[in-house]
Amino acid sequence: MKKIVLIAAAVFAFTSLSAQTKFAHVSFTELVQLMPEADQARATIAASSKEAQETLQAMQEEINTKYSQYEQKVNSWSPAIRESKEKELADLNRRAQEFYQNIQQELQQQQEQLMAPIYKKAQETVSELAKSSGYIYVFDRTSLLFVDESQSTDLTAQARKALGIAEDRTLESLQAELQAQAQAQAAQQ
Repeated sequence: MKKIVLIAAAVFAFTSLSAQTKFAHVSFTELVQLMPEADQARATIAASSKEAQETLQAMQEEINTKYSQYEQKVNSWSPAIRESKEKELADLNRRAQEFYQNIQQELQQQQEQLMAPIYKKAQETVSELAKSSGYIYVFDRTSLLFVDESQSTDLTAQARKALGIAEDRTLESLQAELQAQAQAQAAQQ
């Protein structure tokens, strides 16, 4: 009899706890990507990337010019001059490769540094919304296999408003903006 009473009490406690538990979900990636600060970060990263690409292109042009000169004059040079020119070409290639590797790391670090406060701001905003509304759990929609919309509230719209994201801005419109920018840059080259 005691077992039945304990089991009934446990079931009752679990049921009342479940009734009080409030769940919510949010599209965190959408929030982060659409924040105005993310636009600024993307612009800064794009400018740095363009500058690095121009530097790398100048290095490659120098290598190509020196290699052309080498090919044209290799037969007329003494062995000492030829060896010196070959070392110079090898050094230029090595420097270009090192620059490429270093700049890739720097651009990655820059992106992480610029995006960290954006992620933090989005996280804090979602946390504040959840706390003020009494939610115990807020899940990222992109990592869920299933969401029962009748038992979980979508906080994305509230978070978008709190973060200053325009109502008509979507991931699709962002993608169209980025493609248009890429096409404009390609047309300039």
